[in-house]
Amino acid sequence: MQSFKISKLQVTNFRNLQPDIIEFNSGINCILGENGNGKTNILEALHVLSTRKSFRKNTAFPQFLGIDCEQPEIIFSSVFLDEHSNKMSLSAKMDAKTTHWFVDGQPMKRKLDIKLVFINPFDSYAFHNTSSFRRQWMDQHISQIDSNYKKCLSRYNSSLRFRNSLLSKKPAKYLEQIRAIDLELARYSCILTNTRLKFLSEIESFCTQTFKEIFSEEHLLKITLDSRVIGASEDDIYQMLQERLPKDEIVGHTTYCVHKDDYVLLFDGLNSFEYCSLGQQKMSYLSLLFAYIELFRYNFNSFPMVLIDDVSGELDKNRWQKLINYLERSSFQVLITTANEKFKEELETIHGANKIYVQAGSITNMPNSR
Repeated sequence: MQSFKISKLQVTNFRNLQPDIIEFNSGINCILGENGNGKTNILEALHVLSTRKSFRKNTAFPQFLGIDCEQPEIIFSSVFLDEHSNKMSLSAKMDAKTTHWFVDGQPMKRKLDIKLVFINPFDSYAFHNTSSFRRQWMDQHISQIDSNYKKCLSRYNSSLRFRNSLLSKKPAKYLEQIRAIDLELARYSCILTNTRLKFLSEIESFCTQTFKEIFSEEHLLKITLDSRVIGASEDDIYQMLQERLPKDEIVGHTTYCVHKDDYVLLFDGLNSFEYCSLGQQKMSYLSLLFAYIELFRYNFNSFPMVLIDDVSGELDKNRWQKLINYLERSSFQVLITTANEKFKEELETIHGANKIYVQAGSITNMPNSR
């Protein structure tokens, strides 16, 4: 798998960002400034350019478009470097109806396989409190390292939507159609479950070590899959779907299959949601993410880009420093933001880091005056 690092980025009419050329180095890039000045918008612009979607929910062109723009279009321009430091330009023009993408000036329809990991300040809370977020998190991260899982998940979800539509509308002979769909759901359920278990087994070997490496503390970190179909065959899952069909008919949707599975993050053998403080939950979540990055490197001998949006909440100064020391020792490209003055002071001490100061959407050479 080819890996990329961002070298230069320029965006026009994207949120509050001014069309300044932002330059990045291949290591740590600290994006600094007070709240509301556009730090997160830089991360979002890179995320949209790389993945063709935002990390924010329910966002599209109208939300991206700057309020003071003269023309209703957004222009992205960038330079990426591959693992051999070869340059590649990636650009796009977006309007209300369509987006055109270009690589080295040539039009392209398929998106580039640019891998990145985004770390949000609120995701630790959502991960520990919301089962749907955990499922989405796992599906997203497994899909990024296993293309077959991504395809099977897409087919499973397509079959599930069709099944739910039949259960809701109940057209003629819908039960015959559901029986055929259930064969597909059973097959995909086996594949998805086995892949999830394999992923959890692989990442487990990194979780505890990553926690110790970042925070210098000895704790056993493990994730388990809470599923009723572990060890079940395709026939077993098919029979389960058929047995639940009368209930599904009454409520008008599929009440259970692997799309309802959950995950439990264990901290020293105990559920981290019930046992851990908010600080320990944040430490566990960050350790899980960086364990994923190490697993990614193990599988592909390369790193994704890492975007970190102000994760200083719930962490004390000692843990900030340990996290920063870990980032300094790492080999992946990092873009990290903060408005926390104390955390900002720590980031500014990183030797060799690229400091990017943002004020009112513009890139400045010096810290914001107070």
